[in-house]
Amino acid sequence: MFPGPDSESFRAGRYYDRWVPNDHMILKGKDGRWHAFGITHPEPPADAYIHEGEWMSFHAVSPPGTLREHLRHGAWQDCPKLLPPSERPSEEKEFYAPFIVEKDGLYHMFYSPHQMRLAVSSDLYRWTPKGALFSQDGGMRDPNVIFCDGRYIMVYYAKPAIWARTSTDLLHWSDPVDIFRTERPGELESPVLIARDNLFYLFWCIYDGHNGPFDNRTSVYCSDDPFDFHGKEAIASLPAHAPEVFQDEAGDWYISSAEYPYRGVSIAQLSWK
Repeated sequence: MFPGPDSESFRAGRYYDRWVPNDHMILKGKDGRWHAFGITHPEPPADAYIHEGEWMSFHAVSPPGTLREHLRHGAWQDCPKLLPPSERPSEEKEFYAPFIVEKDGLYHMFYSPHQMRLAVSSDLYRWTPKGALFSQDGGMRDPNVIFCDGRYIMVYYAKPAIWARTSTDLLHWSDPVDIFRTERPGELESPVLIARDNLFYLFWCIYDGHNGPFDNRTSVYCSDDPFDFHGKEAIASLPAHAPEVFQDEAGDWYISSAEYPYRGVSIAQLSWK
């Protein structure tokens, strides 16, 4: 059901069979289940704006068990949509690219656009908005957070670069640092920062209008400094849109992709060489 408010193509309270996911994230909860969250909206008519109604997050939950046990279509339950505009009355309708970090038993969800906002939950099912943390020009969006060397590092995209900020408590964040930009035309969407074997890997997905609205061209860069990928050459190209890179219980690595190669969110195992 579309929770509203009405848009040009969609009506509040009406059931729509086909929904479109976009930027997302996947984590295991304290309940022993894997959870997926991300932008979603009903599939728009052919002549409508492709991102119309991106005002909430989907929430899908696996049965209890390991990720590997439930890597199949139909195993995950579609839960009620989260944080529609009615639950965020003081915010703009748009809801972009949620990313979740657990700290001291509390889940912190970061989302945008334009302002980096926070919602919190104790169980991943019920969320309370806590307001804006910081803002920045350039359409700030697509946060990704890692914990490294006693602090959190958040990377995100704001024209014309990928930026990073740091925090020790997930509430107070440093000034932004420009960590990567390129002469290549387009937007550097969905950045992901991974720390592995004393190196840092930056994944991002290009959008330049030449490969559809769900562009699947992801580039990977490597640096020994998480705050400086300037001048680096890409070490890999991967076919994934709005990728997330994460580990399961066994320490195996995975990469996920929205709307490619199939409608929904797809997951593949990722190998490092």
